[in-house]
Amino acid sequence: MMSTNPRDSDAPPPWFQRALDHRPSELAVEVEGARIHSRTWGEPGQPLLMLVHGGGAHSGWWDHIAPFFAATHHVVAPDLSGHGDSETRPSYGLGSWSREVLAVAAAANPSARPVIVGHSMGGWVTGTAAIREGDKIDGIVVLDSPLRDRAPEAGHLRQVGQHEGHLTREAIMSRFRPVPGQDVILPYVAEHIARESVRRKGLRWRWKFDPAIFQGRWVSEGPGEADTMEHIFAQMPCRIAYLRCEYGSIDIDMAERIREMLQLRGPFIHLPEAGHHPMLDQPLALVAALRTLVEMWSIT
Repeated sequence: MMSTNPRDSDAPPPWFQRALDHRPSELAVEVEGARIHSRTWGEPGQPLLMLVHGGGAHSGWWDHIAPFFAATHHVVAPDLSGHGDSETRPSYGLGSWSREVLAVAAAANPSARPVIVGHSMGGWVTGTAAIREGDKIDGIVVLDSPLRDRAPEAGHLRQVGQHEGHLTREAIMSRFRPVPGQDVILPYVAEHIARESVRRKGLRWRWKFDPAIFQGRWVSEGPGEADTMEHIFAQMPCRIAYLRCEYGSIDIDMAERIREMLQLRGPFIHLPEAGHHPMLDQPLALVAALRTLVEMWSIT
């Protein structure tokens, strides 16, 4: 449901327009037979910051976030296979997605130790990458990923992906809703992301994700495939931070559990008034939190 708050004007504010005016470059990397597309900002050779989207989303969800880091970082946002402008696979899993993230990072700068931010399902992907090759990662930021539900988006997106499509771009864009839902969505952010989330296929417009992602179980790759976020935290060889959204997918009890699990390993940060998708309702608060983290890690 869209917010009716009068402060949420349809007109984009100057900061948002400046961010979109900072157009990304593109990077394409073949990983295990699939072309993986990424957006990039900033100069290669700067510290590497990776932004990993959630289930059913794509790299364009970071278009208004990434430019805030372009002066100090080389920012890379991949489309995981089956998402956005990347190619599809016969099957999907945390293992293959994590290898994609690591391969894109290596292509962007083979000598860099990136900070990787993962939202929702992307937090699971990021954690899996850190377990596999944490010695090559400076730190990870898990953004509102639940402890046990790898893809809180799955149930609804499974149904959306089966839709036969829409005749016009405007018709499908009008159906854009974040999954899980939230009450407040900045309309100018929603309009941009919705526009970037669709493609024409034949005579109809469809969403840019493969419905097969959410059909059945993901491919398991044995003991290396983390079963729970507790396991990820316990095995993490690199620095870690957790960002919890006040109205997101983490209730108070789970939040306290995560805080206890982290102990002194990394900060637990609360984003007030944020839904599960803070880039939609609290983008500047998200930027401020991430800026603080990367600056803190850069001097310690």
